[in-house]
Amino acid sequence: MKGILLAGAISAIFAFFATPALIKFLASKGYGQFIREDGPTTHHVKRGTPTMGGIILIFAALLGYGLSHLVTGVAITASAALVLALVLALGLVGLLDDYLKVAKKRSLGLTAKQKIFGQMLAAGGFAYAGLQFPDKDGLTPISTSLSTVRDTSIKLALVVVIIWVILMVLGTSNGVNLTDGLDGLATGAAVMVFTAFILIGVWEFGQSCAVSPGLKCYNVRDPLDLAVLAAAFAGACGGFLWWNASPAKIFMGDVGSLALGGALAGIAITLRTQLLLVVLGFLFVLITASVIIQVAYFKISGGKRVFKMAPLQHHFELMGWGEVTIVIRFWIIASLGVAAGLGLFYAQWVVS
Repeated sequence: MKGILLAGAISAIFAFFATPALIKFLASKGYGQFIREDGPTTHHVKRGTPTMGGIILIFAALLGYGLSHLVTGVAITASAALVLALVLALGLVGLLDDYLKVAKKRSLGLTAKQKIFGQMLAAGGFAYAGLQFPDKDGLTPISTSLSTVRDTSIKLALVVVIIWVILMVLGTSNGVNLTDGLDGLATGAAVMVFTAFILIGVWEFGQSCAVSPGLKCYNVRDPLDLAVLAAAFAGACGGFLWWNASPAKIFMGDVGSLALGGALAGIAITLRTQLLLVVLGFLFVLITASVIIQVAYFKISGGKRVFKMAPLQHHFELMGWGEVTIVIRFWIIASLGVAAGLGLFYAQWVVS
């Protein structure tokens, strides 16, 4: 528990105090955000706002997690190390995309194929490595069983596991990326989901088969350390949100959104709560679904649209809703998803 508190506090404090320095540096370099001309006109005032703030998110989480282990003297686990490697790899893909946009003045950055290839490469490496490194009980960071609120009896072939992990990482990282369209929206929602993972990790540790053997015990490799990692990301997001909330002084950019999505997917996979992520991250699912529906209906109907604009948050902007109103209401949706996810997680323990 001490490690969780330290990780969250250190990452939050660092993100809070270091972000202004990054804002000044990015502004001095002219690394400002491009704004779509076909988007809401209210966004035009955001043109030039420093982006690539996700650098702080990643570094703050690394610092909080690392220093908490240094202070407590607890060894870093394979599960958390692999999730961090996934975050760094996806962050690198996002950083390259952001750099091409703002530094090289290329509004499109990486092509869609290039970005997806980079994400798949990072996710595939994470999936393969996660099936290695068994502990003394034979548990690897990633299970070969499909998981809901815990591992099910459905066993997957190794190739299927890798494909499934790639799909999860792609879906989550791009879902956070699509959600990151209004000031503080994705950051605030991510804080809630990471907080839920802290609670899940602590519970799984307390009821793990190594600590409390029994019919209901959890076979998870490193649940407590994953809770520490979740706390580090929650703290980093909280400190960054101070500057990212409306009116945002800095945007996280793709380096932040892809990295946060990778962290959410990686922690869900290693905690054996794969399908529960759909409920915990319901806001990200909802916004991603709005884009899929919009594109599919546009092609099927020959140019008609379901929403005024996708992702969904921009639809409500074009309906006249204020940005802060949308963010707060979407945060409410995110909190309901987290509450429902935690309820399902605990309910399974009670009724089983």
